[in-house]
Amino acid sequence: MIILASKSPRRHELLKKVVDKFEIIPANINEDEIEASTNELAMKISQMKAYKIAATHPNDLVLAVDTIVVLGDTVFGQPESPEHAKWMLHQLSGQTHHVISGFTIIDPDHEISRSVVTTVTFNELSDKMIDAYVATGEPQGKSGSYGIQDIRSKKYNFVKSVDGSVDNVVGLPTEELLKFKHLFEKNR
Repeated sequence: MIILASKSPRRHELLKKVVDKFEIIPANINEDEIEASTNELAMKISQMKAYKIAATHPNDLVLAVDTIVVLGDTVFGQPESPEHAKWMLHQLSGQTHHVISGFTIIDPDHEISRSVVTTVTFNELSDKMIDAYVATGEPQGKSGSYGIQDIRSKKYNFVKSVDGSVDNVVGLPTEELLKFKHLFEKNR
C-alpha cells in the first residue's frame, strides 16, 4: 500500500500524476520542535512525518512532504490570521523568494529524502490586491500565505516569474517524485 502522510488536498491531486491509488493518513507532528537550517527544514519535517506513519505501517510505502517559503533568512509557514497573511504578502511583494519542498519516501527497503527548490519573483502588490486576496480565505493553510494556483490568474497577478517546478510551489515536486516511480509501482 502507498500512504500519503498529508491532509493537503493540493498534494492529493498532484500525487495522482505519479501514482493512481494511495491512502491518506495525515501525520500530525509538532513542527515547531524541529531544529534545522533553513535549507534543511522542510526535509527534516518531511522525515519526521514519514517516521511517524512508517512506525505503524512498516510494510507500506510512506510519502511525506513539507513546503516552506523562504525570503532571505525568514521562513514563512502558514499564516496564523488574516493580518499575518497580509504581513507575509507585503514582505513578498516585489521580492524574489524560494519555495522549498522536502519529501521523504520510506518503504521496507528504502529511505529517500530530498529537497526541491523553486525560485518565485512577485510583482509589486498593492494593498487593495492583498486585501482582496486575503478576504477570499485562500491564504489559510498555505505556506507564504499564497497558492500559486490561485494567484496566477489575471485577477491576482502576483507572480512575475517562476524558475523551477510550479508543482513544487503548489506543494508536491512531482517531477522529482517521478524519478522514484518504480518504488511507487512496486508498492501498489
